[in-house]
Amino acid sequence: MNLNQLHYFSKLAEVEHYTKAAEELKISQPSLSHAIGSLEKELGTRLFEKQGRGVVLTKYGKLFKEYVDNALHSLETGVKTVRTMTSQTEGVIELAYIYTLGSGFVPQLVGDFLRTHEELKVHFRFTVGNTSEIIQGLKDDRFDIGFCSMAEGENAILFTPVGREKLVVVTPKGHPLSYESAVDLRQVAEYPQIFYTPNSGLRPVVNRMFEQAKLKPKIAYEIEEDGSMAGLVAQNFGIAVMPQIPVLRQLDVDVTPLRNQNQKRYFYMAEGRTKYQPPLVKRFAEYVKKRGIE
Repeated sequence: MNLNQLHYFSKLAEVEHYTKAAEELKISQPSLSHAIGSLEKELGTRLFEKQGRGVVLTKYGKLFKEYVDNALHSLETGVKTVRTMTSQTEGVIELAYIYTLGSGFVPQLVGDFLRTHEELKVHFRFTVGNTSEIIQGLKDDRFDIGFCSMAEGENAILFTPVGREKLVVVTPKGHPLSYESAVDLRQVAEYPQIFYTPNSGLRPVVNRMFEQAKLKPKIAYEIEEDGSMAGLVAQNFGIAVMPQIPVLRQLDVDVTPLRNQNQKRYFYMAEGRTKYQPPLVKRFAEYVKKRGIE
C-alpha cells in the first residue's frame, strides 16, 4: 500500500467512474485499475462494485474511505504546517530564555526584530526556564533559539555572547550595607546569603568571585529565579549577589555596587551547532548577532 494508491482510491470514490477519475488524476485508466486492484488484493476485499457504467463503494469500501479521508487530511495538514514553518517569509520561532531576560532584553529584542521586518509573518512562542532546561530543550528540538548563560562542556551548543549584566549586592531596606557607597566581598561574606541553585548558570560566576577572594559565603537559601531571589531579600531572608535587573527598582530593596569588582554576568544566544534552522530562525539569529553585545 502506498500514498498514490490512497489518492487514487479517494478520487475514484468521489467521481465513481474509472475514466473520469483517471482523467482528473492525469494517469491512464489501466494504471488506475491496476492500482485499485492491488489495493483490494492487499486488503483482501472488494472496495468497489459496478453500478451501470460506473462504480460505487462496497460496504467495506465505505468503511475504508473514512480512514483514508482522515489520513489524507492529516497528511495535508502536516504538509501545510511544515511548509509554513520553513517558509522564507512566515513561520514560528520557538524561543526560550532565562528569567532575568524576561522583563527587558527579550521583549525589546523581539519587538525590534518585528518592527524592522514588517514584511515577515513570524510568530514567536516563548518559554522561560533555567540554563540547563534551555540547553536540554535545544538538544531535544523543543526550542530553536535560547538566551541563557554559557554551560561548560556543551559541545553540541553554539554560544554567542549577546549581552551583559552588572553584578551588585542587593540588601533589604535599612540593612547595614545599604548605607555604604560600595562594599567589598569580605563585607558581604559576613551576612547570610541567598544563593543561586547549582543548576543555575549564574552559580559558577558567583562561586568564582568568592573563591578568588578566598572567602566562603554563608548560604542560607538557594533559588534559581532572580525575581524570587530579590523578593526573599526584600523580606529579610538574607542578602544576595545578583545581576542589576530592572525588577529591583520595583521592590523594597537597596542596591549597592561591589568595590574592586568589575564582575559582569554575560548571557548568550544558544543554538544547536549542527541542527537544521528554518530560514526565519536563521534570519533572526543573524539579526541578533549583528546587533552585538548590549
